[in-house]
Amino acid sequence: MILTATQTINDRLRHFPTWPVYLVGALPPVWLFYLGVTGGLGVEPIKALEHRLGELALQLLIATLAVTPLRRFTGITLIKFRRALGLIAFYYITCHLLVWLFLDVQLWSQIWADIVKRPYITIGMAAFVLLIPVALTSNNWSIRRLGAPKWRRLHQLSYAAVVLGAVHFVMLTKTWEMEPALYLLGVVGLLALRLPKRRA
Repeated sequence: MILTATQTINDRLRHFPTWPVYLVGALPPVWLFYLGVTGGLGVEPIKALEHRLGELALQLLIATLAVTPLRRFTGITLIKFRRALGLIAFYYITCHLLVWLFLDVQLWSQIWADIVKRPYITIGMAAFVLLIPVALTSNNWSIRRLGAPKWRRLHQLSYAAVVLGAVHFVMLTKTWEMEPALYLLGVVGLLALRLPKRRA
């Protein structure tokens, strides 16, 4: 019964195109920016916009990490959507960074000082830099050009990036809060599930 249900879900997912995922994924930053302009994000719209974009990006990175364990433990295959989830996450991270640069800091002379002096910003920037080659090579041409083994090794940078992103979120709060800690625990747990099983 369960196997039949899983097969049905996979059959439907197999025929579902990826372009609606990209289309829907592109909309939240636009909507959030509109809310910020029209007063829908509270008394500090820039901070709220910056925070929400970063949180959405982290959630999508976690969802990307969850694709393989989901297939292993339930049989449900979302592999065809993993690239879309990762690229949309990078899009949100880029928007998060642009809001910080152009709406929050604004003073370009202060940007480098903040990156160097504030550890949570340093860690966040490191995560972004690690994801740049991953995003740039998230296409079939790069797989053919690099070869599958080298391409997979390169994309393991995303593991370090999502850990740094979760740590960035924890440090950003500056006080102990449950939500950021749960994100970090979730990331660590999903990465642990990807470790190869020990042979008896």
